[in-house]
Amino acid sequence: MQADLLIHDGTIIDGTGAPPLRADVAIKDGKILEIGRIEKQEDLLCLDAHGLFVAPGFIDIHSHSDFTVIVDPRAMSSITQGVTLEVVGNCGHGCAPIGDPELAKMNIYGHQEGHEIGWRTMAGYLDAVEAGKPTVNVASLVPNGNLRLAVAGLVDRPSTPDELNHMKSLLAQSMEEGAFGFSTGLEYGPERDCTETEIIELCRVAADAGGFYATHTRNREGEAQETIAEAIRTGSASDLPLQISHISVVSRLAEDGRWAIEYALRQVNEAQESGLDVGFDMHTRLFGTTNLSAALPPSALEGDKAAIAARLQSTATRRELKAYPSIITALARGDWNNIVLFNCKAHPEFARKSIAEVCEVMGVDPFDAIYNLLLNEIDDLHSLMILAFTYREDDIRLAFEHPSCMVGSDATALATDGPLAATSFHGAYTWASWFYRHFVRDKKTLSPQEAIRRITSLPANRLGLTDRGVLRVGAWADVAIFDPMTFAEQGTTFEPNQTAIGMHHVIVNGKIAVKDRQLTGERSGHVLRKT
Repeated sequence: MQADLLIHDGTIIDGTGAPPLRADVAIKDGKILEIGRIEKQEDLLCLDAHGLFVAPGFIDIHSHSDFTVIVDPRAMSSITQGVTLEVVGNCGHGCAPIGDPELAKMNIYGHQEGHEIGWRTMAGYLDAVEAGKPTVNVASLVPNGNLRLAVAGLVDRPSTPDELNHMKSLLAQSMEEGAFGFSTGLEYGPERDCTETEIIELCRVAADAGGFYATHTRNREGEAQETIAEAIRTGSASDLPLQISHISVVSRLAEDGRWAIEYALRQVNEAQESGLDVGFDMHTRLFGTTNLSAALPPSALEGDKAAIAARLQSTATRRELKAYPSIITALARGDWNNIVLFNCKAHPEFARKSIAEVCEVMGVDPFDAIYNLLLNEIDDLHSLMILAFTYREDDIRLAFEHPSCMVGSDATALATDGPLAATSFHGAYTWASWFYRHFVRDKKTLSPQEAIRRITSLPANRLGLTDRGVLRVGAWADVAIFDPMTFAEQGTTFEPNQTAIGMHHVIVNGKIAVKDRQLTGERSGHVLRKT
């Protein structure tokens, strides 16, 4: 059969962990037709891969591109790293289902004012992504935060039986409409008061639909063991595969961060040995990042901007808010030098400054400094992002070395021009390129084929996909062709919006999205719906 495209004379890293193979790859109708020594034909489109690695397109198992892939479907930061599939809806955050669109905005990373949320269901959201013709493939989880907000609104309590039944119904509907699983963000305001019992009930709904459970764990200080134990209990009681998100967070829950990670990995090993399907992923930053507005409890975010501003201006309300144990205070670990403002539109002079430094300028305590900053950004309250310098590389390296460790961006797909040009999210431009450069070339901890397995077939297996994440005859032709000696990130902590280098060609569903290191304008991504 006549092929549409030939990848000629590359070194095949097939995604399974198998040794490299020098071969050609023929593509027809979006799928891989043949792998081997294939005769070049005069009229056949050919990509020269001599001296390059030919791998499956990379799968971002932990993405927050839910909204940015609608705002700018090019996903430039992803595709230029060889990423061909993003899994959104992580950490209990996402775009569907939606009850009150205004309320939902607080739970959507990358939301931009002026962009309408015109859908309410998972099907409607996936249709909206599809209509935009994304460059990359997109799959979604169902975020627990969305379920809570849609059914109960901003509450500081467990769900009632009626609310839980409604949430289960919405989850079942979303799974039926194509979601791959269910996610929680148990450290975030809308979900902090969810009980283990209600999460198990929801997980059972996802299990009935053949989905998996991805959790940003509860993460209470001093409870590193319990953090992972709860996740494993939930997965076991629900009888579904468990994905622990960015497992290294346990290092900030104990005095000895290395011990906490070692113990977490031991818990994973023991669960796997007992027959449970447990995996985990890691982002590639040496710091955490989230919205500064996460310092506020859900009750403080009720109502319109004027109502929120009135609370932030009230001395009495501030006194109450200071008792709230938020993810921001957890990340600070008692030292506000650890929390650094990445951006600050209202006060550019505070960008790249720690909360401790802002306190000195304002002459107030850390909490009042945070409330002042949020008050000044009331028109776009959730745009303020912080960096939390709470991790040590020597500690988190242990997680990356574990054979079950997948790797994800924990970021939003962005572009250096267009509607997202002024937006930053650490990891967007760097995650896959940093991972390969750091662990394969610099540290030599992982072989090329093992590093590629972690970001291709391993996440594909978690999704239950047999026709992506591998290079084999009959699989979808998602392909990343890169120079193993130069593939690397260029983005830095304070100048993150720089595309990676060394990725020569990228193919998505048989169409060339990147050719000779340049975007072609081809947008052939599929919206994947679990069947």
